[in-house]
Amino acid sequence: MVSAPSYPNGRRGVSGTEMKNLLFVAAIGLLLSGCGSIPLGAGPKPTPTVTVSENDHSVSVRVGQKLELALHARNGMANWTHPTSNDPSVLAPTVDPAATAAIGVTLAMFAGIKPGTAEVSSTASPKCPPNSACPLFVALYSLTVTVTN
Repeated sequence: MVSAPSYPNGRRGVSGTEMKNLLFVAAIGLLLSGCGSIPLGAGPKPTPTVTVSENDHSVSVRVGQKLELALHARNGMANWTHPTSNDPSVLAPTVDPAATAAIGVTLAMFAGIKPGTAEVSSTASPKCPPNSACPLFVALYSLTVTVTN
């Protein structure tokens, strides 16, 4: 024996309002099921900033990673000049909005742009009192930075 088909609303027709409600509930269900597929806050993990000082002469960073350089003036020396990259297409200067340098400290921040090697350099000269003889030498700081994927 074959049973007769069962309709949830009996044999009466479905109204436009009921159809809208059904579509609305289905759309909400789809939206909610889609939200659970990617956890909130998911995405690429930020890479930590690499910090170096005048004691470091080579470092490796990844593309997108930040490099913070803190140079400390030595006794009898003026502050270091602002460090520069010889190849901004590999290692570009960037702004660190949280950087506040103490007296005698020169800060710079760079970002790895593409794989390659760049040199970061800075100079410092002796601190001399006004109207006095001053030794003629310059200190050079050089940092070799390798940017990898």
